[in-house]
Formats: sequence, C-alpha cells, structure tokens
Amino acid sequence: MAVIDINADLGEGLGIWRLGDDEALLQVITSANVACGFHAGDPLIMRRVCAEAVARGVTIGAQVSYRDLAGFGRREMDVAAPELTAEVLYQLAALDGIARTEGGRVAYVKPHGALYNRITRDPVQARAVVEAVRAYDPALPILTLPGSAVYEVAEGLTVVAECFADRAYTREGRLVPRREPGAVVHDPDAVTRRAVRMAVEGTVVAVDGTEVALKARSICVHGDTPGAVELARSVRDALTGAAVTVEPFA
Repeated sequence: MAVIDINADLGEGLGIWRLGDDEALLQVITSANVACGFHAGDPLIMRRVCAEAVARGVTIGAQVSYRDLAGFGRREMDVAAPELTAEVLYQLAALDGIARTEGGRVAYVKPHGALYNRITRDPVQARAVVEAVRAYDPALPILTLPGSAVYEVAEGLTVVAECFADRAYTREGRLVPRREPGAVVHDPDAVTRRAVRMAVEGTVVAVDGTEVALKARSICVHGDTPGAVELARSVRDALTGAAVTVEPFA
C-alpha cells in the first residue's frame, strides 16, 4: 500500500499582507513548510501558524530561503557557503524556538524557491544547507527532489524525496522554471490525476510527453495558487480513494 505525505508552504504573508489561507490548508495537509522570515513571514505569523499546526496535529517544517523579501525568495543568489550556512541556521533556530513555545517543534527542513532549485544541482550550496541542518540537529530530514545534489553531500543525514502535483517537469525530472509558460499546472483535474499517479505509480509525464520515474514520500501542493484549499482537498480525497495512506513523513 502506498503511503504519502501532503505538504504546502504556509506563513508566507508579511505584516498586514497575507498570502493563502493557512488555517484552511492546515485542515487538509499533513506537513506545513513554514516561512522563516527571509522570503516571507514574520514572528507573529510564524507563531500563529505554529500554534494552529500543533492544534491540528500537522507536522512543522522550516521553509528556509535566500535573504530575499523583495523577490519572494525566487531570485537565485550567489551566497558564500559559510554565510548561507549561518543564514539557514538562523532561520531554522528561529522557527524551532517559536514552535516549541506553542508545544511543537520543527521536524524537517525544506528550502524554498531559488534555493530549493539551486541545491538540486549545486553541491557547494547543497552542502552549505546540509551543514546548517547538521549543526542544529542532524536528526532533521531535508525535503528535496529525487536525484538532488543534496543526496551526494548529506552524509549521515536523512534526505526525503518529494514531488509536485501542480508543477510541470522536464524529461530530466527537474521542475520547469516558473518564468517559462506552463510551469504551473492550474487544471484541478489534471493536478489530482498527477498526484495519484505520483503516489501509486511513482511516475509523472514531462512537458515533452516523456514518462519520468518520480518515487517520492511527499507531495507538495502550493498554497499560493488560486483555489489552493479546494485543490488540496481534491488531491487528498483522490489519494484516499486510491487506497493511499496519507500521513506525515516526519
């Protein structure tokens, strides 16, 4: 029987500005990637999301990023490895401290946006992220793409593979860059079918029609897309209907 986690990015507002419906998504997902203040989020939002996640029994993950509020963490940056390690460590420690005051804890780490994509192919920056996790708590899993460079440098750490129900893939199993047409899949039926196929068959059809092997333990549904809550519910219902067990990986 297939077992899958459903994760989403939460806490991506800032001050009075809010993005997505965190409270509604926390009723559907099993793992919450909480923004740590570098691409979005602030201490009050972080605390609110952590408190609600604990109340709902949803696992909390640190959604770490480049220091890029203006670009929402989606601009690739050349950050020296020691600096990147320190900045990831800073974000992880901040969120975990807040989570613990609410009766929870950070149970995994998932890089966001440009950092996420960079460390799939760049072993230097991947190692910088790994070293931050190792320094803080080597028991924390890192969530990333199958075949990521993180696997090459994460000696002694747990690396967990994830796939994206609402993102297009290349034939190499990488995400199509957001700047390219069709990078995000908006059709709810297509997203739902892809999620079930990913969980049950471990495959996805790339943009060129190639079938790509994509064995993963977690499926991400983005919380900032229109209709995200309904989409997440549809994905979860479809997975359950396909006899897939939905539960956190961490």
